[in-house]
Amino acid sequence: MPELPEVETVRRGLALALEGKRLARVEVRRADLRRPFPERFAERLRGRRIRSFRRRAKYLLVGLDSGEDWLIHLGMSGRMLVGQGWPNELDAHDHVVVGTDDGTVVRFNDARRFGVMDLMDASETAAHPLLAGLGPEPLDPAFDGQALAKRLAGKEAPIKAALLDQRVVAGIGNIYASEALFRAGISPLRKSGTVAGVRADRLAQAVRSVLSEAIEAGGSSLRDHRQTSGELGYFQHSFAVYEREGERCPTCRSKSAIRRLVQSGRSTFYCAKCQR
Repeated sequence: MPELPEVETVRRGLALALEGKRLARVEVRRADLRRPFPERFAERLRGRRIRSFRRRAKYLLVGLDSGEDWLIHLGMSGRMLVGQGWPNELDAHDHVVVGTDDGTVVRFNDARRFGVMDLMDASETAAHPLLAGLGPEPLDPAFDGQALAKRLAGKEAPIKAALLDQRVVAGIGNIYASEALFRAGISPLRKSGTVAGVRADRLAQAVRSVLSEAIEAGGSSLRDHRQTSGELGYFQHSFAVYEREGERCPTCRSKSAIRRLVQSGRSTFYCAKCQR
C-alpha cells in the first residue's frame, strides 16, 4: 500500500497539473471500488474548479469550488496518471477518468480495486469515518520527540506495531517504520512505552528525515507505485534494511546482520547489532 511519501508525491504531481482548472469531463466506469461511489459522483464533480490539493495521512483531499472535498485513497495498487488529451482507448482498470478545460486528463487506474473515493462538504471532512481519530502528521513542525513520547506512553505493544497504528502517527507504513527504527537505533521489539526522552527524540527525527528523503526521491516503487507522470519512484535504492535480509549492515558492517521477523503479519527488517 502506498505510504505517506508515495501519496505526497502524487499530491504534488496532481497539484501541478490540476490546481485552478475546471473539470470539464468526468467518466466513472464502474459502480464501486472498495466502497460504492457516492451518489451522483460524476455529476457533482463535473463543472467544478479545483482549488487545492491536500494530504491527510495516506489520503488525498481535493478542495472544490462547490465547498466540497473529494477524498481519494489509492488502496493497494491505485495510480493517478496525468496526460494530455482524452485517450482513444482506456485500460480495463481505468475506473475514473477526468478531463479539464485545458485538455489535461487524469486516469485513476486501480487493478485490485482497493481504492476509495468519496465526496463531502468540506466542513465535515475532519469527521469523516476514514479520517476521524488519525494521529498527528509526522512532517508537521509540532511533531517532535516529546509529542511522540506522549502518544506512546503506557503502551506495551512493540514500537514497530505502534508506528503502524494510524491513531498514534498518521501515514507511516511498513517500509518507513523499519527504516526509521534503524536510523534511530531502536529495536522493533522494544516496548512502545519505553521510547521516551532521547530515544523518542531520535525516533521522531528519524521518521521526519526518512519520510522527507523518500518524498524527494518520488517515493518507493516496489510493485505498483508510480508518480503522476508514470515514472517510478527511486527511494527503494536507498533502503538500509527493508527487504535486505541476510545482508551486511551499512552502519556496523557486520555480515548477515540484517534480519527479518514477522510482527502482526508484516515483515520487519532490522540490524540485530545496531538496534536496541
